[in-house]
Amino acid sequence: MPTPHISAQKGEIADKILLPGDPLRAKFIAENFLENAVQFNNVRGMLGFTGTYKGERVSVMGTGMGIPSISIYAHELITEYGVKKLIRVGTAGSVNADVHIRDLVIGQAAATTSAIIRNDFPGFDFPMIADFELLDKAYHIAKDLGITTHVGNILSSDLFYGGPDAMEVGKFGVKAVEMEAAGLYYLGVKHNVQCLGIMTISDSLVTGESTTSEERQLTFTDMMKVGLETLIA
Repeated sequence: MPTPHISAQKGEIADKILLPGDPLRAKFIAENFLENAVQFNNVRGMLGFTGTYKGERVSVMGTGMGIPSISIYAHELITEYGVKKLIRVGTAGSVNADVHIRDLVIGQAAATTSAIIRNDFPGFDFPMIADFELLDKAYHIAKDLGITTHVGNILSSDLFYGGPDAMEVGKFGVKAVEMEAAGLYYLGVKHNVQCLGIMTISDSLVTGESTTSEERQLTFTDMMKVGLETLIA
């Protein structure tokens, strides 16, 4: 049966999925990387598709922006549709001088300003870490493809404008700031499924460089290739 946010019937979503924040990026991935892609969702304009990649059944679906939004979709995908591998493919801002525009960042762990996790664990900090098997595969796939890739801590912020100075955490080795990975990682450990975040650097808080919205939607194909190859590896 459909959920409040996903109109798919059981069996229409594969057990492995890419999760871009932008639903139009989901459409781009389906049209350019998947064969025989069929749309399974358009509720609230959050596009989702299932097709095949190198003969393997794979889905892709937008999640919107922020931990609350990705948590709704990931929860329903995991608990109602049986998805076992979830990889976020999104954008991030560099807070590290060694991490440049269009580089890939694989989030080994995600610090967060969100209280969504502290609500469940008020007495201590629960670390949000990626699934190591997916991380290891993604890193080696990216390196084999010759893609400049960084692995390390990221910051999942609740705020796009304002909030704590992300550049300060950059001094402690954090690679980039984004808005979703910590929530996805938390659901992964909570439901014993595999989750990973692969981000393309769309702008740099260090240098002030940035990319356009069209570039972010249509040209960040390295993370799409690495994500898809990781799902089927």
